[in-house]
Amino acid sequence: MTEGKEEKRGLVLVITGDGKGKTTSALGQAVRAMGHGFKVFFLQFMKGRTYGEHICAEKYLPNLTVRQCGLEKFVIKGKATPADIEEAREGLEMARQAMFSGEYDMVILDEINICMDFGLIPVEEVVELVKNKPPHLDLVLTGRRAPAEIIELADTVSEVKEIKHAYAKGIKARAGIEF
Repeated sequence: MTEGKEEKRGLVLVITGDGKGKTTSALGQAVRAMGHGFKVFFLQFMKGRTYGEHICAEKYLPNLTVRQCGLEKFVIKGKATPADIEEAREGLEMARQAMFSGEYDMVILDEINICMDFGLIPVEEVVELVKNKPPHLDLVLTGRRAPAEIIELADTVSEVKEIKHAYAKGIKARAGIEF
């Protein structure tokens, strides 16, 4: 935890829904926190390629640690491989270590909701992690289909709703927009 900060009650925020912008919203929350001198750990589940946020963090954001636990492929619900499950399990352990290290003021678990929905991580384990988080720590969980148990534990829940998406027009993913 950053020294010199007044003692605060850490919050649990959930960003869910089918629209684009959950990760982007979490990154905005990280930037806001870092503006106040907070240290942020940003862990991306089910993502294994280099995204703009990794490049930016390395170059410009010393208080943002970005890690990944995923392969460079999409995981299809009901067709997860043992490697997909192993990556998610390792990510959950990495999340635990970051949360309880005392080094961070905020931990963001990007796409953890979809990991639970896909059965890569048991909901009960994430519920226990949330219930036992350090009191000062702000915890952000993103991803589609947040389980009811997680929504119930959260202090703030936001749903990102898709109105329309460029994919529907055949426009491919772009650097700086989707990654």
